[in-house]
Amino acid sequence: MNNLKIAGFLTLALIISIAGFMIFGQEKEVDFSTQIKPILNKNCISCHGGVKKSGGFSVLFEEDAFANTESGHPAIIPGDPNGSELIKRLTATDPEMRMPYERSPLSDEEIDLLKTWIKQGAKWGEHWAYEPVQAPEIIDTKTTAGFTGENTPVSTNTIDYYVGKKLEEQELAFSKEEDPLKLLRRAALDITGLPPTSDLVEQFSSKKISYEQAVDQMLASSTFGEKWATWWLDLARYADTKGYERDVSRTMWPFRDYVIRAFNDDKPFDEFTIEQLAGDLLPNPTEDQLAATAFHRNTMNNDEGGTNDEEFRVAAVLDRVGTTYEVWQSTTMACVQCHSHPYDPIRHEEFYQSTAFFNNSRDEDTHDEEPRLRFYSPEQKTEIESVLAWVKENEDATAAAARKNFLTFLEPKYPSHNAVDFNNAELIDTKWLGIQANGSAYLRKIDTRGSDQLLMQYGSGLDGSKMTIRNGGPEGEVLAEFPINKTGGDIVRAIPFKPTEGFVDLYLEVRNSSVKSQQNAAKFVWFAFVPTLPGADKPGFKDVQKSWETALNFRGTKLPIMIENPAYMARETHVFERGNWMSLGEKVNPETPKSFNGWKPEWPNNRLGFAYWLTDEENPLTSRTFVNRVWDQLFGRGIVSSLEDIGTQSDPPSHPELLDYLAWKTMNEYDWSMKSLIREIVTSATYKQSSAVSADLYKKDPQNRWYARGPRFRLSAEQVRDQALAVSGLLSDKMYGPGVKPHQPDGIWQTVYNGESWKESEGEDAHRRGIYTFLKRTSPYPSFISFDAASREVCLSRRIVTNTPLQALVTLNDPVYLEAAYYLAEDMIKQDGAKPEKGIAYGYEKLVLNPISDVKLKTLSTLYDEALAEYKSKPESLEAFFTVKDKSTNPEQAAMSVVANALLNMDEFLTKP
Repeated sequence: MNNLKIAGFLTLALIISIAGFMIFGQEKEVDFSTQIKPILNKNCISCHGGVKKSGGFSVLFEEDAFANTESGHPAIIPGDPNGSELIKRLTATDPEMRMPYERSPLSDEEIDLLKTWIKQGAKWGEHWAYEPVQAPEIIDTKTTAGFTGENTPVSTNTIDYYVGKKLEEQELAFSKEEDPLKLLRRAALDITGLPPTSDLVEQFSSKKISYEQAVDQMLASSTFGEKWATWWLDLARYADTKGYERDVSRTMWPFRDYVIRAFNDDKPFDEFTIEQLAGDLLPNPTEDQLAATAFHRNTMNNDEGGTNDEEFRVAAVLDRVGTTYEVWQSTTMACVQCHSHPYDPIRHEEFYQSTAFFNNSRDEDTHDEEPRLRFYSPEQKTEIESVLAWVKENEDATAAAARKNFLTFLEPKYPSHNAVDFNNAELIDTKWLGIQANGSAYLRKIDTRGSDQLLMQYGSGLDGSKMTIRNGGPEGEVLAEFPINKTGGDIVRAIPFKPTEGFVDLYLEVRNSSVKSQQNAAKFVWFAFVPTLPGADKPGFKDVQKSWETALNFRGTKLPIMIENPAYMARETHVFERGNWMSLGEKVNPETPKSFNGWKPEWPNNRLGFAYWLTDEENPLTSRTFVNRVWDQLFGRGIVSSLEDIGTQSDPPSHPELLDYLAWKTMNEYDWSMKSLIREIVTSATYKQSSAVSADLYKKDPQNRWYARGPRFRLSAEQVRDQALAVSGLLSDKMYGPGVKPHQPDGIWQTVYNGESWKESEGEDAHRRGIYTFLKRTSPYPSFISFDAASREVCLSRRIVTNTPLQALVTLNDPVYLEAAYYLAEDMIKQDGAKPEKGIAYGYEKLVLNPISDVKLKTLSTLYDEALAEYKSKPESLEAFFTVKDKSTNPEQAAMSVVANALLNMDEFLTKP
């Protein structure tokens, strides 16, 4: 072999060696998010994070981790693990020096990983959930899914592609497809919250329609909105009472109705979000958009005597911040009220910058919960339109718009509890200004907007008083002077007022020479400055004035809503030192956390801009959170199982590619359509699998994390009751309106101070869906609580599903279920009164859409025979158990009712198939 050939071989060998080293010899790069951050969170961050910063070292934020510590040197030196104090402390032999202090040392594997990370440059990567949602890879298997005899889908949609990949990794496989009628029932319970209608069952069974067409019918049903609204109301902490000590009733049901309509209309989720957070700030908001803002008026309201209104206003604002981040970002923000987040890169100051978006709303924890949206009748709206047309014609469009707003939600106004510097005056029950017959008080820093009229809501039990309002003090210019007499209740009154400009202090004085006692001459609720109607000298003015006054004293339905302060009433927001609302730190402006998506300059710096920020496609969390919550509703667990938190301490997603695929598609292809998202999921092979589980499969995947079987879990509290009423023929399809009060045991409502009682609803209102049941926070509907429903004081991301004897006691003994059993038994007897077995088989199949087995039929027939013998031998027992209004009971009816009651208590009836 000549020298040239030898040189060639050596060169080739060298190239191969270098290439081999480059391919196989390079050290695999350590990922900060999945490998390093969990170690730091578990072992270091409790002393070196958001709460503590021992030694001046923190591993929460990148800039802090690489900054100089109290020693004057950084603890982490990128590229130099041996020179990094972090590694020295982790490997020290002196227990006073070794970290974690007084805790178990890190494993050799963990220390080696940290060394490798530092050696590679200590790159700080983002947590996966803070990375923008990216377009998924293109998959060519988007076809209708079916199953072969080996339980493998012959074709899949994209969901099944991602699930199938994970199943292969776990050495698992898809289960066979569920029985068609059981699958239909599963989908109906998930989509509408009710069993499929008999018409739908007939169409599907006879193959007149496909499964996909059945799904489309159910998505189009009005029952869809009722089912899914229940889920949203848990997040919105919706209730029919205020909470706290007295827990008196409030009018919130128009918000519930808005949510139902929004879901039935498939309102895009981004619009749904914007309307609830800032509907009042949209241009010319509709009644629905204003009603939507009640989302954040569902916060509790404390009207207990002696409480500080400002304290509880602040509590409501802080709740709104925490709830918003939990609902839309799956972020535990509440802890940042007191300190920087212990685990996620959110600083203490950023909590209050977010608070600044919510701190400028008009609500002030007042007794009457103003501002409230007024729901006028069509006739009243016509009269108001005539007033607005008059103002537009005789003044201008701007004045007409301002007057329209005032008649719509009665803002802006000054609550009387802002009064100070009392002389023979007080805050009655800390809520209203009371001035004695010879007393005074101040309203400071008031902008009257140059108005020539004061509107005032007040009430008085005395005659002969005179009230004077002066500019600045007792010697100031008289701005208004008028008599006050008995009113017989609170009224709204217009008072001529001398126009002033700029901020003034109003001195309020009441005199009544004939009264010497300390009795209050009047109780004041609020003051507002609204100009008199123009055109007083024109024909028709009196009619317009009368319509205006009638609207002011509106007594109909009013819903608490969010309204922003005008600029002259704007509040400042400060950091609360250690979270204490009375210890104000630096002033902050509205800003969003820097770890999330950026802020676009075209967005307004208020709640509306914040809502745009949340729903922007660059926001990394909103779409993931939305998809994860919907998936949880259908499968019983989220792709990220910790629904309330997908931060650095959350459970990792079981199928991260699937989560991002659905999040991206929801935003970009479905335009935030929830119905489209649900349809894709429930038509997937993954969803359509049988829920049967073998011992081996259960051992490998007890929580069904990898979805090798269909979802099976107990129905929600509302569904348990709704389904019983539906199969018995009792369920009312009436929608909307005030909450109803179906049967509940006596003595549940033992309410202090408010004098309210549970008056049982009659007629069809007694049998309406659970979403319409009146919800009292301190005493929720008992059977719902037994089945894990929420009491709704705070936002609830997921209900914990339990299995207790109390639940069986409810469904076996609650009169609601006994009545349902009676009517179901009537239907069963109609099949063939002479052959109870036929009726039993019919009833079973009606409930679960599956033929009864011989064993079950024999067991239930035996139950019937024993009950029949019992009732025939003891006629007096007929009335003791099954007592149904306007119905008589014979032994056969009672015995079949016992069987029906047993059917309503079957696990397969109370559990999604």
